[in-house]
Amino acid sequence: MSSSPPADPGPRGVLARYRRAILDKSADDLAELYAVDAVHEFPFRFPGLPALYQGREEVRAGYRALWGASPARPEAVHEVAVHESTDPEVITVEQTVTGTVTTTGAPFEVPGLLVMRVRDGLLVHVRDYMDGLAVTGALPR
Repeated sequence: MSSSPPADPGPRGVLARYRRAILDKSADDLAELYAVDAVHEFPFRFPGLPALYQGREEVRAGYRALWGASPARPEAVHEVAVHESTDPEVITVEQTVTGTVTTTGAPFEVPGLLVMRVRDGLLVHVRDYMDGLAVTGALPR
């Protein structure tokens, strides 16, 4: 939780820090990227996730619980494409997260699409389209 301003407060800079938080499985670092009243939606539902997190503290608590219970260790985020918008606050991100399930040693690959709105250096709205079948298929039964 740094009090210094981020190097790049725009959508691409926030995206870089978002990816770092994923790779570190740091719910605190991730939550600090969100505005206090931000919304993070999961339009493609799958077990273990609500339809949305409302506010920074729900993001923190939700990801802390999710990552704390998951044996999945993300190792890389592969960028497929980043699409700029006519709205300077919005980018659409195609990416695939890869890693290893620590309990089995099995690799996993989860493709996804993010639509991110960044205002004043903070995420105010995220629509997170993760491949839920890839997530559940990677975990031990």
